[in-house]
Amino acid sequence: MGLEHGTRYREAGWGQGLTMLTCMLNLLPHVAADDRPRALYHGLAAVARETGGMAPRFLMRALPGQAPDQETLKRWFRQFVEVRDAEGAERALVSAVRAACGGATDGNDSADAAVVPEPARAAIADMLFTAATDHRYIRIGHVLDFTNKALEALDQAGWQAGRAEQVLSSLAAGYANADRMEESNAWRSPLDLIALLEAAFGGLTAALETGQAHAADWLGEPLTARARLTPALLGEDPAATVAALLEALRAGCPPAEAAGAVAYAAALRIARFHTSNEFSDWDTALHTFTFANAVHQGLRRTASAGLVRGVFDAAMSIYLDRFLNVPAVPLPEPLAGGVGAGARERLAAALAELPGLLDRQQQVEPAAALVAEYLFAGGDPDALLAVLGRLLLREDRDFHTIQTVEAAFRQFALLRAEAAAGAPIAPEAVHVLVAATRYLAAHAPTMRAQGQTFQIAQRLARGERLFEG
Repeated sequence: MGLEHGTRYREAGWGQGLTMLTCMLNLLPHVAADDRPRALYHGLAAVARETGGMAPRFLMRALPGQAPDQETLKRWFRQFVEVRDAEGAERALVSAVRAACGGATDGNDSADAAVVPEPARAAIADMLFTAATDHRYIRIGHVLDFTNKALEALDQAGWQAGRAEQVLSSLAAGYANADRMEESNAWRSPLDLIALLEAAFGGLTAALETGQAHAADWLGEPLTARARLTPALLGEDPAATVAALLEALRAGCPPAEAAGAVAYAAALRIARFHTSNEFSDWDTALHTFTFANAVHQGLRRTASAGLVRGVFDAAMSIYLDRFLNVPAVPLPEPLAGGVGAGARERLAAALAELPGLLDRQQQVEPAAALVAEYLFAGGDPDALLAVLGRLLLREDRDFHTIQTVEAAFRQFALLRAEAAAGAPIAPEAVHVLVAATRYLAAHAPTMRAQGQTFQIAQRLARGERLFEG
């Protein structure tokens, strides 16, 4: 209901409110049962706030007659975005969804309830992701992140054709109107990163084809993509970073695995962010991380050759963020000598101290140290996720904090799944949650007025009396 309301009653289309709603849906499995209504409240209230007083959005009709093939619609969509024609882009996108459900695109409402088949979903995702990476890091990553969230929202709500048209078409204006980093001095001077990337993209297709032939060789490599790529990604030479990525792809590294390594490096920028930086620079690091996470999730969804360019875009943004780690905060290390007797019980009790830490300002380092010690001592990760989720939900809604925590939870789950059953938690997984904790602690406490509104509504729903006499 919130998804349909948000895409129908905001003329500008998909925005922060719907992104927050989708983030909250993704967080539901990780928070405690009694926190789930509060999570939905935050998401739905964000949509309501963003649509209140706004003009509605009227859906463009699909092209009449028999639809062209998907490749033609993809080419049209990209061209409309290129010339900043939002209406043309929207119509091409609606036509692609309608065609996926039967071919004819005459706008027959009987097709609205048809479900978009899996292969068509991948093709539509490829269309979107390719257009989002035709230019460099458009709108500081928001367009790609919003696209990923729209696809995840449809995974949650269902891929009925009418709903898919309504949701995906709401992205078109953001594509057409986005600023492009080709127009930014930071990406042109003192080093021309755009020229560096364009040269790399000239050999990207060949690198991917070579990599497919060596995929079996990569599986036998002792080092993961993270271990091989992280030093280059955090280095001072963008040309070396691009070369390392191309070499990994040629060696058989799956693009999604390379994207995961880039997302991890982006998380390290937050985990090692020094609080002597300007406070607004937290958001600089966050934009890179959420963009890198969106690229990673997109490549796990569809093997889009166009989206692989986003891996390189994220890597260049990590390079541009290097000043945020000067000086760099040291990463937490596993406990020396292993876990002593009673350590897990003591740290489980210490986890109860985390809410108190975030009741005070400037508790970034103590909160991060507590989380790292708890995980390295073998504490229950699910219990920690539930606590972090509760601490997020008790604060007033903040778009960037919600983005950071949700992306970190997703990356943590993937890193955790890589470990063998019963194995200690990997340091990389700890680093990702440390990044989320540091960002959350830096932006807490808030006034918590929105939580008070929720509590009043909850009490009224229970039939309680707020006032007596």
